[in-house]
Parts: sequence; structure tokens; C-alpha cells
Amino acid sequence: MKGYVQNIESVAVKNEDFRQVLYTAKNCQLVVMALKPKEEIGMEVHKLDQFFRVEEGTGEAVLDGVRTAISAGFAVLVPAGANHNIINTGTVPMKLYTLYSPPNHRDGVVHHTRAEAEKDNEHFDDKTTE
Repeated sequence: MKGYVQNIESVAVKNEDFRQVLYTAKNCQLVVMALKPKEEIGMEVHKLDQFFRVEEGTGEAVLDGVRTAISAGFAVLVPAGANHNIINTGTVPMKLYTLYSPPNHRDGVVHHTRAEAEKDNEHFDDKTTE
């Protein structure tokens, strides 16, 4: 079967890695993330659109300097060119998934920690899951 069909809430909640690329299509990429208490993704800007969905935890979304409290059930859509960050402000891990359009990371990459992700200068290499 082509594509990805899973209970994404369950997959996201079980994930313990900072970042794990689950599926890469030509124009879209599915990634799960887990932020430790007080951890953040880090301020960044992409030349692509990005969507986040929080499954567990509490935090803050920062888009071009505007801070918004977020928690389970919240969606955040970051348009290309927006300076953004997701911060876990809680005392438990924040579990979320994100969609990049087009893909941003190398297919299948797993970064167990934020430090590991920052050391790895990987980028999408035009190779999809299938």
C-alpha cells in the first residue's frame, strides 16, 4: 500500500524522540516530536509551510513574536517565512506531530535529542518513503 495510515495520536503520544520522520511524500512530510519540560524546538524560519498538532502537554507557540498558549488539541499553522518556535512550558513532555509542505528533513531520520538534531546538518535529499 502506498501512503501512511496509522492512528497518529497514538503514534505521537508513544514517541519519545525529539524528532522522528515517519513518512515522506513528494510534497508533504509527516514527523512526530517530543519536547521535554522547558524544551523548545528553537526559533527558526522555513521557506515552506508547516503544521503542528499538539497531542499532549502544554506550551507556547511563537509566530513572528506573537506568543499563544497551546495544549492538547491545538493546531498551529506556520506559513512560509514566519519566524516561529514551539516551547514546552509544562512539567511533562509535550507530544506533537508536524507536517512540512514540501518536505524538510531526510526521510526516516531520527534525532533522539534536540542536541543531536542541532549537530546533524541533514536536509531533505529528494528521496521519498516509496
